[in-house]
Amino acid sequence: MREIVQDGRADSVLADMYGGPDALNAQRVRYAKLLVRMEQEFGAGPGMLLSVPGRTELGGNHTDHNHGRVLAAAVHLDCVAAVTPSSDMKVRIKSDGFAETIFVDLADLSPQGAEVGKPSALVRGVASGFVENGLAVGGFSACVNSSIPMGAGLSSSAAFELLICSIFNHLYNSGTVSTLKAASIARRAENVHFQKPCGFMDQIACAFKGVSEIDFKDPESPLIRPIECDLEAEGYRLVVVDTGGDHADMTPEYAAIASEMKLAANLLGQDAARGLGSAKVMDSIGWLREKAGDRAVLRLMHFIGENDRVDLQAEALRSGRMQDYLSLVNESGESSCRLLQNCACTNNPQEQPIPLALAMTERILKGRGAWRVHGGGFAGTIQAYVPRESFDEYVESMERVFGRNSVVALHVRKVGTDVVFPVA
Repeated sequence: MREIVQDGRADSVLADMYGGPDALNAQRVRYAKLLVRMEQEFGAGPGMLLSVPGRTELGGNHTDHNHGRVLAAAVHLDCVAAVTPSSDMKVRIKSDGFAETIFVDLADLSPQGAEVGKPSALVRGVASGFVENGLAVGGFSACVNSSIPMGAGLSSSAAFELLICSIFNHLYNSGTVSTLKAASIARRAENVHFQKPCGFMDQIACAFKGVSEIDFKDPESPLIRPIECDLEAEGYRLVVVDTGGDHADMTPEYAAIASEMKLAANLLGQDAARGLGSAKVMDSIGWLREKAGDRAVLRLMHFIGENDRVDLQAEALRSGRMQDYLSLVNESGESSCRLLQNCACTNNPQEQPIPLALAMTERILKGRGAWRVHGGGFAGTIQAYVPRESFDEYVESMERVFGRNSVVALHVRKVGTDVVFPVA
């Protein structure tokens, strides 16, 4: 199997996954090392290689949890596993960068308090979801390598959850589990077993290939529409910048956004922000701010504008109007900073790496391209569309402040959560 990867017979698949010939040699080496480790840890045996991409949010900042629209893309950074089945109903996973083996006995699939926040909770939660949906599970041994940076807002946890889904799907269910069902099982594992509140966007964007427009009007059955586009062909490099902010438990900050939007929506007679218009909010703003607070009103205003903006962004991409799309990206970023207020933490106002990174980007690019906070916000990453001719200057300037390798260039991935190769 290593020979197939190393001698070029896998190149066409790898090129679709990782963005062209420049990445092929590094991926050949990566996959070969993974297979060597698999043999060393668990011995040679029949199995397969699987890959699940990370994701980047392109539009719809903090809209999914209130039944809104989102624009997102699968990216070339991924979580890869070499896996072989076992007969003992036990899961053993060795992950690069972690000395401890992830071990889960599938005989007990109930949530375990001691596992909260740990990878084993995600494995157990995914297995539980499969069983509850009448699907088969079984033991396996796997070696995992992830190129998705932790804390970079590219959904490393969602990719890992979906990797476990893909393993159970292909080893024990003949690949019959739908992509949307797998994403739903993965989200539940994160919410219930891992105990991290999240919307549905991360799992869907990782599970589906390319750029997707996702509508959560019916949150249990979202509408997913693919968009054909090529950002690099338009002359721009899509990047995220890890600003290195302190990630010490941001969960209350994230949760407050969803709850404040819903509070304001409830006062206006709705279960969620979706469906409210600016006119109704403006007509009610006097009494609404008294009952919900100013920040809740501002966050509701962000939702309404951002939700409409996703439609406009998708339309601009489909029709090839790149400059209109970039203008909308900048509008999204401005709304997140001014209305949503997820660019800095209220408990540490002295540390503001995201506003700093956005201000630097604006000055370096001088009105070209676009920039916005990426994902949850408060700490973490910004996203930028950098003109190709300014890319080197941008990377040098940003990494001088935020550190080596803080700028991560992204390629939109053309394939989803597919089996890479069977291993005979």
